[in-house]
Amino acid sequence: MRNVRLLASVIGLIFFFNCTIVEYNDDLPYVSPLPEFLNSNEIWYVEINQTLGYGEVPFLQMAFTLSFRNGVLYANNNLVGFGSNGNGFGVPVGNYLANNSILQIAHVIDGIYDFEVYQIGPNQMELYDPFSETSYFLTGYQRHNFDYDYIFFDNLKYFLEEYSVWEKDFQSNGIYQPFDDENYLMFSSANQRFLSSLDYNVYNLNSVYWDYQGRYELNNLDLNGYLKRLNLLYDDFDETEAFELFVLSDDTIKLRNLITNKTYHFKGRGLISYIRPNSGKKNKSESPSINGKKRYQNTPKIQNPRTV
Repeated sequence: MRNVRLLASVIGLIFFFNCTIVEYNDDLPYVSPLPEFLNSNEIWYVEINQTLGYGEVPFLQMAFTLSFRNGVLYANNNLVGFGSNGNGFGVPVGNYLANNSILQIAHVIDGIYDFEVYQIGPNQMELYDPFSETSYFLTGYQRHNFDYDYIFFDNLKYFLEEYSVWEKDFQSNGIYQPFDDENYLMFSSANQRFLSSLDYNVYNLNSVYWDYQGRYELNNLDLNGYLKRLNLLYDDFDETEAFELFVLSDDTIKLRNLITNKTYHFKGRGLISYIRPNSGKKNKSESPSINGKKRYQNTPKIQNPRTV
């Protein structure tokens, strides 16, 4: 039987960020003129928990932010490099045309979508996709007042899965702990699962043998959400591991055991860059090749009032 283990959490310090609550109004007018409105903010944050409808638009379900720049659509799909990729705009993922109240987006993977655009407020809009009968709500910011750091730590579970594996490259001295033998970790936000391996110095990541698996929880330890606790609950053991998790860089994390203070450094290997510009186009009927990655809505899905 392994010792009870605590896995832990991350301190994301940074600035306070207010998530905007968007209220639906069926009588809202279309925005006009649309091109100027899209360009009025440099960054449009996708308020994923405000989504209405039972469908999904794959590239909107994945993106943290969108930017509309001279006919080119940019998106921040990765948290690795968040705030620095493309000077904060992210990577180009398609083209767009804004005509009257219709926003047509030609996405490099998901194909062409025609959205009806409604202005919710001075810096808020609704994108309604008649094909999926789904509305997405976006809030606009300038880069200088958009809190990239808060968004990063608030969505830390997605950061953990942006590497194929996390490889241990340092551990401090101290009393032996079972976790000392675990050298590789993998995380999936889809079902809050993790894998752990005793392998050592593996060259081919596909050959890692996963010895343990289980469920993980990433919870806030303070009211602001800057301090988090990541719990690993092993399937084969009635045990949990806990650490403080510090993000040292875009590819390195530090875990500090909350009981022993023993520390471990893990380096990300196999970065998964979501939406490569050369991926090629697909029809909407085809499954998008985004490795299954998407942001999950934490609020209940409800029928879109626009379809009633």
